[in-house]
Amino acid sequence: MQSAFSSTLFLTILLAIGLVFFLRAASKDRTTVVDIKSPLPPLEVLKGISFWLEKRGWKKNGGNVDEKLLLFHGSVASSPVLAIFLSCLGGLGAASLGLVLIQLYPVLGWWPLLLSVIGAPLAGTVYKIKSKREESLELKLLSPEHSQLSILRIRAHRDELIAIQLELSESLELSSDNSLLSSPI
Repeated sequence: MQSAFSSTLFLTILLAIGLVFFLRAASKDRTTVVDIKSPLPPLEVLKGISFWLEKRGWKKNGGNVDEKLLLFHGSVASSPVLAIFLSCLGGLGAASLGLVLIQLYPVLGWWPLLLSVIGAPLAGTVYKIKSKREESLELKLLSPEHSQLSILRIRAHRDELIAIQLELSESLELSSDNSLLSSPI
């Protein structure tokens, strides 16, 4: 019977490792660069994207005229629902580990169940701290000065690039290789 509990302990530890990797993935930086084209004049496209970004809470952070670069910054907040979910997972996982330890080492009594008191707030707190950060967005004009075709290079978080592609592709006639929308991640 002891070997069954040992294998259960091993599986419970593997689940804890999985939770740690999930926490890392939930707060990972996903900055991506994508080139976007439009048949509209560059000034019109830049104004349209700038207005849309400011409406979403991004703030202009200057730029460089010589490099044809606009910079924006914004704060990314953690998801309260995901923080609660991860706290529940952390608490349940820690309680499971405590139950397995009680079965393996009955001398410990009920004390291993207190691991859930540590695991529940720890998982949510780690997620909230790691996922809250400042993000930046860079718009660089690649097309020549007097061109009627706009070519932009945008460096931003992957989710923001997807939102730009989905929401502004029709109004500003934006096109790209759609690699963001076809990506399995």
